[in-house]
Amino acid sequence: MVRPTDYLTRAEISRLNRRSTWKGLAAIAWSWGWIGACLAAFCVHPGVLTFLVGWVIVSGRHLGLAILMHDGAHRLLLPSKKWNDRLGAWLTAYPMMTDMQVYRSIHLKHHKATWTEDDPDLSLATALPVTRASFRRKMIRDLTGRTGWQRYRFIARVSAGLSGNGKGLEGATLRSVLTRFARRQYGFLISNAALLAAVSAAGHPEAFFLLWWLPALTGYSVVLRIRNIAEHAVIADPVDPLRNTRTTLAPFWLRFILAPYNVNYHLEHHLFMSVPWYNLPKAHRLLREKGILDRAEVAASYLEVLRKATSAGRDGGPRRPTREAYV
Repeated sequence: MVRPTDYLTRAEISRLNRRSTWKGLAAIAWSWGWIGACLAAFCVHPGVLTFLVGWVIVSGRHLGLAILMHDGAHRLLLPSKKWNDRLGAWLTAYPMMTDMQVYRSIHLKHHKATWTEDDPDLSLATALPVTRASFRRKMIRDLTGRTGWQRYRFIARVSAGLSGNGKGLEGATLRSVLTRFARRQYGFLISNAALLAAVSAAGHPEAFFLLWWLPALTGYSVVLRIRNIAEHAVIADPVDPLRNTRTTLAPFWLRFILAPYNVNYHLEHHLFMSVPWYNLPKAHRLLREKGILDRAEVAASYLEVLRKATSAGRDGGPRRPTREAYV
Protein backbone atom coordinates (compact mmCIF):
# COMPACT_ATOMS: atom_id res chain seq x y z
CA MET A 1 0.00 0.00 0.00
CA VAL A 2 1.31 3.43 -0.98
CA ARG A 3 1.94 5.78 1.94
CA PRO A 4 2.65 9.37 0.86
CA THR A 5 4.87 9.88 3.90
CA ASP A 6 7.25 7.25 2.52
CA TYR A 7 8.33 9.88 -0.01
CA LEU A 8 7.62 13.36 1.39
CA THR A 9 7.22 14.86 4.84
CA ARG A 10 3.81 15.58 6.32
CA ALA A 11 4.51 19.32 6.08
CA GLU A 12 5.40 19.05 2.38
CA ILE A 13 2.30 16.99 1.66
CA SER A 14 0.13 19.43 3.60
CA ARG A 15 1.34 22.31 1.44
CA LEU A 16 0.80 20.32 -1.75
CA ASN A 17 -2.75 19.40 -0.69
CA ARG A 18 -3.93 23.01 -0.49
CA ARG A 19 -6.79 23.67 -2.87
CA SER A 20 -7.69 26.95 -4.49
CA THR A 21 -11.18 28.06 -5.51
CA TRP A 22 -9.93 30.55 -8.08
CA LYS A 23 -7.54 28.04 -9.68
CA GLY A 24 -10.35 25.51 -9.99
CA LEU A 25 -12.71 28.04 -11.55
CA ALA A 26 -9.96 29.36 -13.82
CA ALA A 27 -9.23 25.84 -15.03
CA ILE A 28 -12.87 25.31 -16.01
CA ALA A 29 -13.01 28.72 -17.66
CA TRP A 30 -9.79 27.98 -19.58
CA SER A 31 -11.23 24.92 -21.31
CA TRP A 32 -14.63 26.43 -22.01
CA GLY A 33 -12.97 29.65 -23.16
CA TRP A 34 -11.04 27.77 -25.83
CA ILE A 35 -14.11 25.79 -26.86
CA GLY A 36 -16.16 28.99 -27.09
CA ALA A 37 -13.41 30.75 -29.04
CA CYS A 38 -13.21 27.92 -31.58
CA LEU A 39 -16.98 27.87 -32.04
CA ALA A 40 -17.08 31.66 -32.34
CA ALA A 41 -14.21 31.74 -34.85
CA PHE A 42 -16.00 29.23 -37.04
CA CYS A 43 -19.29 31.11 -36.79
CA VAL A 44 -17.60 34.38 -37.80
CA HIS A 45 -15.32 32.88 -40.46
CA PRO A 46 -16.63 29.43 -41.44
CA GLY A 47 -14.07 27.59 -43.48
CA VAL A 48 -11.50 24.82 -43.64
CA LEU A 49 -8.89 26.64 -41.54
CA THR A 50 -11.17 27.52 -38.62
CA PHE A 51 -12.60 24.02 -38.74
CA LEU A 52 -9.20 22.25 -38.69
CA VAL A 53 -7.73 24.47 -35.96
CA GLY A 54 -10.93 24.16 -33.97
CA TRP A 55 -11.00 20.39 -34.39
CA VAL A 56 -7.49 20.01 -32.97
CA ILE A 57 -8.07 22.38 -30.05
CA VAL A 58 -11.53 21.09 -29.09
CA SER A 59 -10.30 17.48 -29.26
CA GLY A 60 -7.74 18.42 -26.62
CA ARG A 61 -10.30 20.39 -24.61
CA HIS A 62 -12.54 17.32 -24.43
CA LEU A 63 -9.63 15.61 -22.73
CA GLY A 64 -9.20 18.72 -20.58
CA LEU A 65 -12.78 18.48 -19.37
CA ALA A 66 -12.28 14.78 -18.68
CA ILE A 67 -9.21 15.58 -16.56
CA LEU A 68 -11.12 18.23 -14.62
CA MET A 69 -13.91 15.70 -14.05
CA HIS A 70 -11.22 13.35 -12.77
CA ASP A 71 -10.04 15.99 -10.28
CA GLY A 72 -13.66 16.59 -9.33
CA ALA A 73 -14.08 12.87 -8.70
CA HIS A 74 -11.15 13.14 -6.26
CA ARG A 75 -12.81 16.27 -4.80
CA LEU A 76 -9.80 18.35 -5.83
CA LEU A 77 -11.53 20.71 -8.26
CA LEU A 78 -12.86 23.11 -5.61
CA PRO A 79 -12.40 23.28 -1.80
CA SER A 80 -16.18 23.18 -1.27
CA LYS A 81 -17.45 19.61 -1.65
CA LYS A 82 -20.89 20.87 -2.66
CA TRP A 83 -19.61 23.15 -5.41
CA ASN A 84 -16.93 20.70 -6.43
CA ASP A 85 -19.63 18.16 -7.23
CA ARG A 86 -22.13 20.63 -8.70
CA LEU A 87 -19.77 22.48 -11.03
CA GLY A 88 -17.83 19.32 -11.75
CA ALA A 89 -21.00 17.60 -12.89
CA TRP A 90 -22.47 20.44 -14.95
CA LEU A 91 -19.34 21.91 -16.48
CA THR A 92 -17.09 18.87 -16.99
CA ALA A 93 -19.10 15.64 -16.91
CA TYR A 94 -22.63 16.23 -18.20
CA PRO A 95 -21.63 17.94 -21.47
CA MET A 96 -19.67 14.79 -22.40
CA MET A 97 -22.45 12.33 -21.46
CA THR A 98 -20.66 11.18 -18.34
CA ASP A 99 -21.58 10.99 -14.67
CA MET A 100 -18.95 12.12 -12.17
CA GLN A 101 -20.45 10.10 -9.32
CA VAL A 102 -20.34 6.89 -11.32
CA TYR A 103 -16.84 7.69 -12.52
CA ARG A 104 -15.73 8.36 -8.94
CA SER A 105 -16.84 4.94 -7.71
CA ILE A 106 -15.01 3.20 -10.57
CA HIS A 107 -11.89 5.34 -10.60
CA LEU A 108 -11.14 5.09 -6.89
CA LYS A 109 -11.09 1.31 -7.30
CA HIS A 110 -8.32 1.81 -9.84
CA HIS A 111 -6.22 3.63 -7.24
CA LYS A 112 -6.93 1.07 -4.55
CA ALA A 113 -6.20 -1.95 -6.74
CA THR A 114 -3.68 -0.75 -9.33
CA TRP A 115 -2.34 -3.63 -11.41
CA THR A 116 -4.45 -6.28 -9.66
CA GLU A 117 -7.37 -8.28 -11.00
CA ASP A 118 -9.70 -5.80 -9.30
CA ASP A 119 -8.26 -2.83 -11.22
CA PRO A 120 -11.02 -1.63 -13.61
CA ASP A 121 -8.33 -0.13 -15.89
CA LEU A 122 -6.17 -3.24 -16.03
CA SER A 123 -7.11 -4.12 -19.60
CA LEU A 124 -5.88 -0.72 -20.81
CA ALA A 125 -2.35 -1.62 -19.74
CA THR A 126 -2.09 -5.37 -20.28
CA ALA A 127 -3.17 -5.10 -23.93
CA LEU A 128 0.23 -3.58 -24.75
CA PRO A 129 2.72 -3.67 -26.37
CA VAL A 130 1.26 -4.17 -29.83
CA THR A 131 2.76 -4.11 -33.30
CA ARG A 132 3.00 -0.87 -35.23
CA ALA A 133 0.45 -2.22 -37.69
CA SER A 134 -2.00 -2.89 -34.86
CA PHE A 135 -1.45 0.59 -33.46
CA ARG A 136 -2.08 2.15 -36.89
CA ARG A 137 -5.37 0.27 -37.12
CA LYS A 138 -6.37 1.60 -33.71
CA MET A 139 -5.51 5.16 -34.77
CA ILE A 140 -7.61 4.75 -37.92
CA ARG A 141 -10.56 3.53 -35.85
CA ASP A 142 -10.12 6.53 -33.55
CA LEU A 143 -9.82 9.10 -36.34
CA THR A 144 -12.76 7.71 -38.31
CA GLY A 145 -15.04 7.83 -35.26
CA ARG A 146 -15.53 4.10 -34.79
CA THR A 147 -14.00 4.10 -31.31
CA GLY A 148 -15.95 7.18 -30.26
CA TRP A 149 -19.19 5.78 -31.62
CA GLN A 150 -18.73 2.59 -29.60
CA ARG A 151 -17.93 4.61 -26.47
CA TYR A 152 -20.99 6.84 -26.63
CA ARG A 153 -23.24 4.04 -27.86
CA PHE A 154 -22.29 2.02 -24.78
CA ILE A 155 -22.98 4.97 -22.43
CA ALA A 156 -26.27 5.78 -24.14
CA ARG A 157 -27.52 2.20 -23.98
CA VAL A 158 -26.60 1.77 -20.32
CA SER A 159 -28.24 5.10 -19.52
CA ALA A 160 -31.38 3.86 -21.25
CA GLY A 161 -31.44 0.69 -19.14
CA LEU A 162 -30.16 -1.57 -21.91
CA SER A 163 -27.08 -3.79 -22.08
CA GLY A 164 -24.11 -1.73 -23.21
CA ASN A 165 -23.00 -4.02 -26.02
CA GLY A 166 -26.45 -5.32 -26.93
CA LYS A 167 -28.66 -4.57 -29.90
CA GLY A 168 -32.16 -3.24 -30.26
CA LEU A 169 -34.62 -2.44 -27.50
CA GLU A 170 -34.32 -5.86 -25.83
CA GLY A 171 -38.05 -6.15 -25.33
CA ALA A 172 -38.52 -2.63 -23.94
CA THR A 173 -40.70 -0.01 -25.54
CA LEU A 174 -39.12 2.96 -27.28
CA ARG A 175 -40.94 5.31 -24.94
CA SER A 176 -39.58 3.62 -21.81
CA VAL A 177 -36.04 3.58 -23.23
CA LEU A 178 -36.16 7.28 -24.12
CA THR A 179 -37.68 8.13 -20.74
CA ARG A 180 -34.92 6.34 -18.82
CA PHE A 181 -32.26 7.98 -20.97
CA ALA A 182 -33.74 11.44 -20.40
CA ARG A 183 -33.94 10.91 -16.63
CA ARG A 184 -30.36 9.71 -16.34
CA GLN A 185 -28.87 12.06 -18.91
CA TYR A 186 -30.84 15.26 -18.27
CA GLY A 187 -27.60 17.15 -17.66
CA PHE A 188 -26.22 16.01 -21.00
CA LEU A 189 -29.42 16.99 -22.82
CA ILE A 190 -29.60 20.42 -21.19
CA SER A 191 -25.92 21.30 -21.66
CA ASN A 192 -25.81 20.13 -25.26
CA ALA A 193 -29.06 21.90 -26.05
CA ALA A 194 -27.49 25.10 -24.70
CA LEU A 195 -24.46 24.66 -26.94
CA LEU A 196 -26.64 23.98 -29.97
CA ALA A 197 -28.82 27.00 -29.18
CA ALA A 198 -25.77 29.26 -28.88
CA VAL A 199 -24.28 28.41 -32.28
CA SER A 200 -27.74 28.34 -33.86
CA ALA A 201 -28.34 31.87 -32.62
CA ALA A 202 -25.07 32.81 -34.37
CA GLY A 203 -26.45 31.34 -37.58
CA HIS A 204 -24.24 28.24 -37.72
CA PRO A 205 -25.88 25.21 -36.08
CA GLU A 206 -23.47 22.99 -38.00
CA ALA A 207 -20.70 24.20 -35.68
CA PHE A 208 -22.27 22.10 -32.91
CA PHE A 209 -21.71 18.95 -34.94
CA LEU A 210 -18.42 19.90 -36.60
CA LEU A 211 -16.66 21.45 -33.61
CA TRP A 212 -18.24 19.75 -30.62
CA TRP A 213 -19.38 16.27 -31.54
CA LEU A 214 -16.94 15.48 -34.34
CA PRO A 215 -13.92 16.12 -32.07
CA ALA A 216 -15.65 14.08 -29.35
CA LEU A 217 -16.00 11.14 -31.70
CA THR A 218 -12.58 11.38 -33.38
CA GLY A 219 -9.71 13.50 -32.03
CA TYR A 220 -10.67 12.96 -28.41
CA SER A 221 -10.38 9.20 -28.92
CA VAL A 222 -6.83 9.68 -30.20
CA VAL A 223 -5.60 11.81 -27.31
CA LEU A 224 -7.47 9.66 -24.79
CA ARG A 225 -5.76 6.53 -26.11
CA ILE A 226 -2.29 8.11 -25.97
CA ARG A 227 -2.95 9.36 -22.46
CA ASN A 228 -4.03 5.88 -21.32
CA ILE A 229 -0.97 4.29 -22.89
CA ALA A 230 1.39 6.74 -21.22
CA GLU A 231 -0.05 6.26 -17.75
CA HIS A 232 0.21 2.50 -17.14
CA ALA A 233 1.21 0.57 -20.26
CA VAL A 234 4.61 -1.12 -20.80
CA ILE A 235 5.83 -0.19 -17.34
CA ALA A 236 8.78 -1.73 -15.51
CA ASP A 237 7.21 -3.35 -12.44
CA PRO A 238 3.47 -3.70 -11.66
CA VAL A 239 4.23 -4.20 -7.95
CA ASP A 240 6.53 -1.23 -7.28
CA PRO A 241 4.49 1.97 -6.73
CA LEU A 242 7.34 3.98 -8.25
CA ARG A 243 7.36 1.86 -11.40
CA ASN A 244 3.77 0.72 -12.01
CA THR A 245 2.64 4.05 -13.38
CA ARG A 246 4.44 6.68 -15.39
CA THR A 247 5.16 10.37 -15.54
CA THR A 248 5.79 11.57 -19.08
CA LEU A 249 7.65 14.81 -19.67
CA ALA A 250 6.49 17.06 -22.49
CA PRO A 251 6.68 20.72 -23.59
CA PHE A 252 3.74 23.05 -22.97
CA TRP A 253 2.48 23.08 -26.56
CA LEU A 254 2.17 19.29 -26.56
CA ARG A 255 0.65 19.14 -23.09
CA PHE A 256 -2.01 21.59 -24.25
CA ILE A 257 -3.42 18.85 -26.50
CA LEU A 258 -2.17 15.54 -25.06
CA ALA A 259 -1.81 16.22 -21.35
CA PRO A 260 -3.89 19.16 -20.13
CA TYR A 261 -3.89 20.12 -16.46
CA ASN A 262 -0.63 18.28 -15.70
CA VAL A 263 -2.15 14.85 -16.24
CA ASN A 264 1.26 13.74 -17.51
CA TYR A 265 2.44 13.76 -13.87
CA HIS A 266 0.56 10.53 -13.30
CA LEU A 267 3.11 8.91 -11.02
CA GLU A 268 2.87 11.87 -8.65
CA HIS A 269 -0.92 11.65 -8.77
CA HIS A 270 -0.86 8.00 -7.71
CA LEU A 271 1.58 8.68 -4.89
CA PHE A 272 -0.36 11.73 -3.64
CA MET A 273 -4.03 11.37 -4.57
CA SER A 274 -5.07 14.41 -2.56
CA VAL A 275 -2.83 16.83 -4.49
CA PRO A 276 -4.71 19.01 -7.03
CA TRP A 277 -3.46 19.20 -10.61
CA TYR A 278 -1.71 22.57 -10.26
CA ASN A 279 0.56 21.25 -7.48
CA LEU A 280 1.68 18.07 -9.23
CA PRO A 281 4.74 19.76 -10.84
CA LYS A 282 5.78 20.87 -7.33
CA ALA A 283 5.49 17.28 -6.13
CA HIS A 284 7.60 16.20 -9.10
CA ARG A 285 10.33 18.72 -8.24
CA LEU A 286 10.39 17.65 -4.59
CA LEU A 287 10.70 13.99 -5.54
CA ARG A 288 13.43 14.86 -8.05
CA GLU A 289 15.39 16.84 -5.45
CA LYS A 290 15.24 13.91 -3.02
CA GLY A 291 16.48 11.50 -5.68
CA ILE A 292 13.33 9.40 -5.49
CA LEU A 293 12.62 9.71 -9.21
CA ASP A 294 16.03 8.25 -10.07
CA ARG A 295 14.48 4.77 -9.82
CA ALA A 296 10.95 5.72 -10.90
CA GLU A 297 9.09 5.30 -14.19
CA VAL A 298 9.65 8.66 -15.88
CA ALA A 299 9.64 8.95 -19.67
CA ALA A 300 11.45 11.73 -21.50
CA SER A 301 8.70 12.09 -24.11
CA TYR A 302 5.45 10.66 -25.41
CA LEU A 303 7.34 9.42 -28.44
CA GLU A 304 9.50 7.29 -26.17
CA VAL A 305 6.39 5.73 -24.62
CA LEU A 306 4.76 5.07 -27.99
CA ARG A 307 7.90 3.35 -29.23
CA LYS A 308 7.70 0.95 -26.28
CA ALA A 309 3.97 0.48 -26.74
CA THR A 310 4.42 -0.48 -30.41
CA SER A 311 7.45 -2.74 -29.91
CA ALA A 312 5.68 -6.11 -30.11
CA GLY A 313 7.09 -8.37 -32.77
CA ARG A 314 10.48 -6.63 -32.83
CA ASP A 315 13.67 -8.03 -31.31
CA GLY A 316 14.25 -6.66 -27.85
CA GLY A 317 10.72 -5.37 -27.46
CA PRO A 318 9.31 -5.58 -23.92
CA ARG A 319 6.88 -8.35 -23.11
CA ARG A 320 3.49 -7.63 -21.65
CA PRO A 321 3.98 -7.19 -17.91
CA THR A 322 1.84 -9.10 -15.46
CA ARG A 323 1.70 -8.63 -11.73
CA GLU A 324 2.14 -12.37 -11.18
CA ALA A 325 5.58 -12.22 -12.82
CA TYR A 326 6.81 -10.04 -9.97
CA VAL A 327 5.32 -11.77 -6.93
